[in-house]
Amino acid sequence: MDASFALLLKLGRRGTGRHLRPISLELRRPNPGTDRHAIFFDCPIHFGTERDRIVLNAPDLDLPFPGHNPELIQMLTPALADAVREIEAQVTIGEQVKGTLKRTMASGRHDVAAVARDLGLSQRTLQRRIAAEGQTFRALLTEARQELGRQLLSDLTIDVEEVAYLLGYQDANSFYRAFREWENMTPGHWRRVKSLSE
Repeated sequence: MDASFALLLKLGRRGTGRHLRPISLELRRPNPGTDRHAIFFDCPIHFGTERDRIVLNAPDLDLPFPGHNPELIQMLTPALADAVREIEAQVTIGEQVKGTLKRTMASGRHDVAAVARDLGLSQRTLQRRIAAEGQTFRALLTEARQELGRQLLSDLTIDVEEVAYLLGYQDANSFYRAFREWENMTPGHWRRVKSLSE
């Protein structure tokens, strides 16, 4: 999501030739503890919000692109649409489910019904498509927690207890038990091993 917003803003800046500044940026992800976002977006940034949103100035949206070429766009549009469809086709339903779970984990919305709603599918259709890929929802939830857990633990500014909360666990002990099953070590030990290997 960060990259999508950054690409949109970069496109606007390059196309207009101006340093466009959004009014604000809201991201559901936790604060990474760096100032990279603030430097690039050059606007107030709020982390841990309920939704991802970039707010732009209305006059900026009306700025022309000096190099705008309607004929070229008309020629490229079908090819770009085909490319987008090809990319979307390569994203498995399993990856879509894990992506949705990672975004909504902390809110406690990690059941199959909530994920189906987020993907615009019926619960039955989602389960059928997951099964067609030889997966189960429970296995995808575990994978999403493992992947997101490793990512969050890599950020030393986030406490282990906070990681447990962000992964949707009721308490830290449940997270410790699950993590031991995944990695055969505690989250703290995993952090130390990772920091020594970098």
